[in-house]
Amino acid sequence: MDRDVRLRTRIRVQALLRQCQSRGVFAAVVVSGDPDAGAVLVKVNTLGNGCWVLSQIRLPDGRPAWMRGTGEQAVTEQEADAYIARQRGYDDDLWVVEVEDRKGWHPLIDEVLL
Repeated sequence: MDRDVRLRTRIRVQALLRQCQSRGVFAAVVVSGDPDAGAVLVKVNTLGNGCWVLSQIRLPDGRPAWMRGTGEQAVTEQEADAYIARQRGYDDDLWVVEVEDRKGWHPLIDEVLL
């Protein structure tokens, strides 16, 4: 049987948090969504040098990837939060994880598109 098996969102979010913790980077779940199938936004806060929000996507070949929903350049925290609020208006099952790192490190291993 050819089936696309995906981890529950809650487990994927826990893995992101542990990756951050293992590097000494603060991360927290800001909003909990559907534990099984909710999408995830990752807000990367560089603590004074701007933020960006990464959104999950699928590439045409089906591989997972991330894109900067707030654009290529960093935005203010208020702009990042406004983007998140708009996305939550479309999808109330959405998870939001905030990562705080001055250098902009994040725990995502899939490709990040600009």
